Amino acid sequence: MPTAMITGASRGLGAAIASALAPTHTLLLAGRPSPRLDAVAARFGASTWPIDLADPESIPAVVEPLTELDVLIHNAGVAFPGRVAESTLDQWRTTLEVNLLGAVALTLALLPALRAARGHVVFVNSGAGINASPGLASYTASKFALRGFADSLRNDEPSLRVTSVHPGRIATEMQQGLVVYEGGEYDPARFLSPETVAQVIADAVNAPPDAHVHEVIVRPNRR
Repeated sequence: MPTAMITGASRGLGAAIASALAPTHTLLLAGRPSPRLDAVAARFGASTWPIDLADPESIPAVVEPLTELDVLIHNAGVAFPGRVAESTLDQWRTTLEVNLLGAVALTLALLPALRAARGHVVFVNSGAGINASPGLASYTASKFALRGFADSLRNDEPSLRVTSVHPGRIATEMQQGLVVYEGGEYDPARFLSPETVAQVIADAVNAPPDAHVHEVIVRPNRR
């Protein structure tokens, strides 16, 4: 089976992506070692890779054994709710390190393996990567930059498929924190389910080889 590496797979959307791809791919779950990541790996017979996106210099040595990789899914991310005046430089630094620079470092380290497989890189972006989201200043900036990196990668690496996925708000722990910041009551029924977004991502990954899905935008269907 083809191989797929997923970052941020210990919970939420990442675990749902692992479930959606498990029937068709051998899974490599990348992230900081944790019991939650081990549990997801055990569910799907996956292997774990101890990758810390906040420490980009350590990444090349960890992924060096991989000579071919069919799919790389950048799902890991952090968000600090706050408008510009409420944000701190440390929050900006952490957000950009994980959401942007970590993804760049992992992609660069795996480029030879992806080229060898004529692989596919998927960036789980956000609606905030298209339109700025109030109360998410540093997160919005990181997602705009991530979209730019994806577009550049697509232009510069014609042998690869590169997809940016821009979901609306998803029912995850991160979403709960944002709702608390907004002073609202968390109702998961208002948001996309992780399983729905994971299926959209799996459909893009499993598209026929002559199809190159550049961008996917998916929003909750509020009836």
